[in-house]
Amino acid sequence: MTKRILITPRSFGKTSNAPFEILERYGYEIIKNSSGKQYTEEELLNIVEDIDGMIVGLDTISAKVLQRAKNLKVITKYGVGLDNIDLETAKKLGIKVTYTPGANNESVADHAFALMLSLSRNIIKLDKIVRDRGWEKIIGCEIYGKTIGIVGTGAIGRGVAKRAKGFDMEVLAYDIYPDHDFAVKNGIKYVDKRTLLEKSDFITLHVPLTDEMYHFIDEEDLNLMKNTAYIINTARGGIVNEEALYRALKDGRIAGAALDVFEIEPPVSNKLLELDNVILSPHCGASTIDATNRMGMMAVEGLISVLEGIEPKYLVQGF
Repeated sequence: MTKRILITPRSFGKTSNAPFEILERYGYEIIKNSSGKQYTEEELLNIVEDIDGMIVGLDTISAKVLQRAKNLKVITKYGVGLDNIDLETAKKLGIKVTYTPGANNESVADHAFALMLSLSRNIIKLDKIVRDRGWEKIIGCEIYGKTIGIVGTGAIGRGVAKRAKGFDMEVLAYDIYPDHDFAVKNGIKYVDKRTLLEKSDFITLHVPLTDEMYHFIDEEDLNLMKNTAYIINTARGGIVNEEALYRALKDGRIAGAALDVFEIEPPVSNKLLELDNVILSPHCGASTIDATNRMGMMAVEGLISVLEGIEPKYLVQGF
């Protein structure tokens, strides 16, 4: 019987047809999301009943969806964040979960740094001035030689640290599991959370969204920051308390923020949209040709391996 594959990420195969060609070589029937938006739970419930494998993006794969998917053998996460998949239910049902670690590290690190530069030099505002036929200048600030605080020194955080050293920045870091070898080799100093918040000119977040990391940056944390400091989040919405961030930005307690992720996506009713000292982007840190190609090929490898009885390279730990 032909295996049926559901592919939910809209960018899958967008920059290269190679992932689709490989799936077609195996004779799989492909159901691709062509709606231009994430599936709702109700939509997934209407699709998954006879699906054998899924390649998923940010769509919520709930217990209810998994229980409906009677034929499902594998979920491949097109990315690394697994908080949108009910892993406990998947494990109970014997559904394997693979992912694509490392595929988008450099792209997200680039995006975090691009947002930092844009904040420091008011790039969005300057662009608007010229488009509006104006010519007034806005005084920004340099990144060169400043202090950056990196929360989370996994692959993306380490990538940001390497970029920061190219700007002769002092690099402070906070991590529950510090990488001391990397720190010594790259001149990075691990500090406690309070020190990082008080000393940094730029704070960038690179941690997963777990129960412990929910609202890791809250009202009292924002109050510790310099009023000239900026915060950048390209990790997950929910790590920053958006209500507290809105108040801190509106009151001028911090200079600005840049967010690629939000607690509710898209953030259509978010009050942060009202402010002009925040830069917003639509969860696109990994949206480069390079990362998309890598993720597509790694996702296909994981999916096919499970369906064809081969040990996958990128199986989520515990599965």
